[in-house]
Amino acid sequence: MSTLPAVLPITPFTRPARGVAVVPGSKSLTNRALLLAALCDAPVTLTGALFSEDTELMAEALRRLGVTVAADAAAGTLDISGQAQAFASGGADLFVGLAGTAARFLTALCAAAPRGVYRLDGVPQMRKRPMQGLIAALRQLGAEIRCTGEEGFFPLEIHARGLRGGAVRIDARESSQLLSALLMVAPLAAAPVEVTLEGGVRWPFVQMTARLMEQFGQEPIVRVGPDVLRVDNSRRYALPAGAYAIEPDATAASYFLALPLAAGGQLRLPALRGPGGGLQGDTQFVEVLRAVGVTVTETAQGLEAQFSHGVMARGGAWSFNAFSDTFLTLAALAPLLDGPTRISGIAHTRKQETDRVAGMARELRRLGQDVVEEEDALTITPRPLTAGVEIETYGDHRFAMSFGILGCRDLRGDGQPWLAIRNPGCCAKTFPHFFELLETVRQNSVSA
Repeated sequence: MSTLPAVLPITPFTRPARGVAVVPGSKSLTNRALLLAALCDAPVTLTGALFSEDTELMAEALRRLGVTVAADAAAGTLDISGQAQAFASGGADLFVGLAGTAARFLTALCAAAPRGVYRLDGVPQMRKRPMQGLIAALRQLGAEIRCTGEEGFFPLEIHARGLRGGAVRIDARESSQLLSALLMVAPLAAAPVEVTLEGGVRWPFVQMTARLMEQFGQEPIVRVGPDVLRVDNSRRYALPAGAYAIEPDATAASYFLALPLAAGGQLRLPALRGPGGGLQGDTQFVEVLRAVGVTVTETAQGLEAQFSHGVMARGGAWSFNAFSDTFLTLAALAPLLDGPTRISGIAHTRKQETDRVAGMARELRRLGQDVVEEEDALTITPRPLTAGVEIETYGDHRFAMSFGILGCRDLRGDGQPWLAIRNPGCCAKTFPHFFELLETVRQNSVSA
């Protein structure tokens, strides 16, 4: 990947978008599949895997735990083997950066290890991200977890002796990853695990986890009550086929599915499936785009998004609680819609890579928009866009990508950049070649 400047001006599209955009594999599925493959007895190959900071941190942590992970970025494959050597060294120091999936999943994995002392830490911002619900639940199952900084947060020191199983309560309101982490290691416990939820949870990512566990040989998780789940411990993880294909990332796809809204035209995203067609809940963003006025068609080859500037793009009100990673995509493009846009169900995103609600409100106001910020919602009323703004990304990849799509609108009609992105390199977290792909699509559209 080419080196990006500290501030990247976005060159607008002067012709409608055309062609194909191939998005990388799902981060959520890649890191879950890496964990489950590490728990299998036989080698596993992951195809279509994402290669980014988050997944590389996860793979390196597994290597430090004794598992062999061979990566071929050009082929998009990860080969996991040598699982019998996991935890053989009796301890490891693991660094998770700002990767929430790696932090939660590795904490649960180390707590379930039969022996050893494991120390986990990340960047300073990771020390502010919610961990308490998972830590408390693992302690109920017999784990010895010491918070060596502030209680309930990273850094952690885990003195592993396995998990005893039985009844456990967990509060996963702040992140569904807390529950997903617990569920994935529950089959390793000495007895079946019965999980009672305290408060709500965003189910799509939990359902993704449960379905992936089944594909890796586990019994279905039984919902024995509205807020009670039972996880069996009678089976080991296994993938008889020896290979697992990772779906394209639905959240990454949201940017290119929305691109025609900014630039007009038609774009195809190969191998991507619509709502309900795969494991990822973020495909629900397709329905929001359709409500706005974008035509999204599912074909045998993938999804196609089409929008003409002659079509009226409509604002509206949507809850993004179940697919909140995509709310920034819509919020950044709300200035292009007719009428106010209200986005709710996003309070929990204040505790992600940054306070996404406050940050989005701040950047939209700098662009001249009328924004009402609430704890759980944003209401954006379009106003004429202010040119010459450098968007602050707060080190958050989703700010960079969302506003990168807005910058594709030829605001002044002269094809000259009117918006720039600070620290565009933060996209390396989940989509390292995002801006390279965006530029390729723009050039292909000019020559089409």
